[in-house]
Amino acid sequence: MYGRNRNELRQFYLDAWRKHRDAQPLEPLEQLVAAVIAQHPEYHAILARPEAAIERDYAPEIGESNPFLHMGMHITLHEQITTDRPAGIGPVYRRLVMRAGNEHDAEHLMMECLGETLWEANRGGTAPDERRYLEGLKRLL
Repeated sequence: MYGRNRNELRQFYLDAWRKHRDAQPLEPLEQLVAAVIAQHPEYHAILARPEAAIERDYAPEIGESNPFLHMGMHITLHEQITTDRPAGIGPVYRRLVMRAGNEHDAEHLMMECLGETLWEANRGGTAPDERRYLEGLKRLL
């Protein structure tokens, strides 16, 4: 999924959501994407206009949040937690769920650390520093 360009990735989200709404069979990754979209009703109107959703640019400097980035971070966290990579993220996540009260809110707490880790890696042209990322997540506890 992540090897696609922006428009292909967005189309994947749109297709998964359409198939979910039409009660069509979904592949496992499509099921995950549809579940994340279902948790974000604030994005449903955006996804209801596929052409606009694919083409739209989001400007964080004026306070716009990119729904595809946000949902992609949920998916990334799900993959990290499922595989326990970085090692130890699973137990940290479970403690954050207890603190936050539910999985979705715990993931929102984790997103700040994930975003910062990805930004630093991109800025430095390096792989994300898993040790530092996990330390940041532990500070949330």
